[in-house]
Amino acid sequence: MTGDVQDVTTTPDAMLSPERDPYGLQAKAERRSSGVFGGRREGDRVIRRLIELGIALSAERNTDRLLEMILLEAKQIYNADGGTLYLTTDDETGLAFKIMRNDTLQVALGGTTGKEIPFPPVPLFRDDGTRNTNNVATNVWHQRQAVNILDAYEAKDYDFSGTKKFDESTGYRSQSFLTVPMINTNEEVIGVLQLINARDATGKTVSFDRKLQPLIEALTSQAAVALENSMLINEQRRLWDSLIEMLASSIDDKSPYTGGHCQRVPVITKMLVDAACKSTEGIFADFSLTQDEWYELHVAAWLHDCGKVTTPEYVVDKASKLETIYNRIGEIRTRFEVLRRDAEIDCLKAQLAGKDKAEAEAEFDATCKRLAEEFKFVADANVGGEFMDDDALLRLNEIAAQTWTRHFDKTLGLSPAEESMQKHKMPSTPGVEPLLGDLPEHQVGKYNRGELYNLSIRRGTLTAEERETINDHIVVTIKMLEQLPFPKNMRRIPEYAGGHHEKMDGTGYPRGLVKAEMSVPARVMAIADIFEALTAGDRPYKKAKTISESLRIMSFMVKDQHIDADLFDLFLRSGVWKRYADQFLEPYQIDEVNIDDFLPAPEFLAEAVD
Repeated sequence: MTGDVQDVTTTPDAMLSPERDPYGLQAKAERRSSGVFGGRREGDRVIRRLIELGIALSAERNTDRLLEMILLEAKQIYNADGGTLYLTTDDETGLAFKIMRNDTLQVALGGTTGKEIPFPPVPLFRDDGTRNTNNVATNVWHQRQAVNILDAYEAKDYDFSGTKKFDESTGYRSQSFLTVPMINTNEEVIGVLQLINARDATGKTVSFDRKLQPLIEALTSQAAVALENSMLINEQRRLWDSLIEMLASSIDDKSPYTGGHCQRVPVITKMLVDAACKSTEGIFADFSLTQDEWYELHVAAWLHDCGKVTTPEYVVDKASKLETIYNRIGEIRTRFEVLRRDAEIDCLKAQLAGKDKAEAEAEFDATCKRLAEEFKFVADANVGGEFMDDDALLRLNEIAAQTWTRHFDKTLGLSPAEESMQKHKMPSTPGVEPLLGDLPEHQVGKYNRGELYNLSIRRGTLTAEERETINDHIVVTIKMLEQLPFPKNMRRIPEYAGGHHEKMDGTGYPRGLVKAEMSVPARVMAIADIFEALTAGDRPYKKAKTISESLRIMSFMVKDQHIDADLFDLFLRSGVWKRYADQFLEPYQIDEVNIDDFLPAPEFLAEAVD
């Protein structure tokens, strides 16, 4: 079909109806005649058209539509039957087919058609490294000058064997060719535009009028700049997206227990927002997002936890109450071992002093049993699985009040930083210390690492200071995002990303917003964050919950006005929970669910759903 296609065959899949001028260019083109420069009025019209086209090209951000616009406009200027647009490959070794059109053969490939062009790039160089100049398009690329061929069958300078073979198989007659380089502002050839078979007013194939050639060259110059800008914008967006995903992945990788959270929350968020956009009734009937707003949501969802980059790993990963960099239960176990050893020594000393052996051993056995029970109680408390009531706290304090004697200097073996902070607080040797200590050296910055203090946590594994640190990640997230110079169409990203810990009744954090003060995307992200956390199987402090368990908990959160009732209703009715579960959850988590058991009562909804 063109001078650059070797052994081309046409299949039914490639046959589409002729393009119907999707860019509204045909009407103006029909007013042009072959004598574009034949009169002043026509010349003015051409200039206006070039200006209009320049504006259209600069406004188009979709590369496929941009390429298609370039080729279709060039075809219309000459009333050409066909055309091909090539782009230089990234390694600059070939010309890749991007758009192909032929009216007679009803061929439309590439661009917005969704039909891939099945031809490999045309090589710019031969196997020996020399320039490939036998091909019209590659010669134009190397010479950086347009080539106008009157009749391919009479051309002697180029190899048209592939074109002739194609014509023979299809009955087509390739005749006139105009091939023009696309040169950007850096004087680089970024592509080649090739037209085939210009037609006069009667539809007869004619040569490409050389008087119009400067117009095509001006068009390709405009197009090259527009295409360069479009490609630069797309490359910058790809870079930005890669940076976003790299940051999110780094946060996930920072903790072996939260891997994938920053990647899964965007999935749920987009599913639920899409359901809201598709809603045709209720309060979301008029809700929709533009393409820019979808991208704004995409960025916000991926960056919703970016502040965690500053959160210490041992706080995020704290799986037991005594854990810092490691689980300190081993230190306490050693002290119990010391107490047991002391009891054994006391038993032996008592016997040497004349005490009845049976009586001494009975006391020793009783002590061992008590210590074993007490250590088990402390160890169970460390796990944080059960709520610590007042009786449990009382017993914990009684156990902690026991003492043991330290005989070695605690000031030895410290790092310079530890020594400067702790040396003046260390008691002399030997020293009597509580079995479970809240000692001066346990105060590190704002954190209290006291053993009794941490073991006394009533629920979970985090102290108040550590929980504040966890909560601060959202403050840091907002601070980080507000420092970025987002363009106007992305300025809501801090609000979207920073609101997923707010509650509808104003008791959330960090700003204590109520529902009316939050956007739909921010309220969606709160639901996505909670559902992912409940169903995640990689948390150190809990087991993954089933779907029914998770939805039940969230239904209680609706009643407590912690999450948006209308969005949770949509979350259930649209089946977002099911689609996400099928994709990400383990089979044992996907149990029987009747959504009627969890749907919010009408009084919680802004508008009742039939």
